[in-house]
Amino acid sequence: MIEISFGKLVLLALVALIVLGPEKLPGAARTAGALLRRVRNGWDSVRAEVERELEVEEIKRAAREAAAQAEAAQNEFKDSVQQVREPVDEAVSALKAAAAPEPATQAAPEPASAPELQQALPLGEPSTAPAAKESAHGGH
Repeated sequence: MIEISFGKLVLLALVALIVLGPEKLPGAARTAGALLRRVRNGWDSVRAEVERELEVEEIKRAAREAAAQAEAAQNEFKDSVQQVREPVDEAVSALKAAAAPEPATQAAPEPASAPELQQALPLGEPSTAPAAKESAHGGH
């Protein structure tokens, strides 16, 4: 801003006293003080508005940085999950392959005929007797 030394102020006061005279000088000083106060208030409001805008820009920048960090963390997490998922998928595939029945390399046993099944049953009991006993005892 404008720098005014003490000597310049005294010279300005003398010129104002000579030009305005002692009757008008106090009113002119009040008017100059009010004008200076308005200028300062205006300057302060402009400065405060600029500071608020800078703070908003700082907040926006911080939010962009946080979003970039969150995206990087998300990508890192996805990579970690993929690294874990690949061995798990391989293990599941291996277990499914091991649990699956072998193709027709072994001969399947032939089903027993009805007379063979009756010979395996104890004499005198029908084939539905065990199921009837379970239902009579409540299925236990």
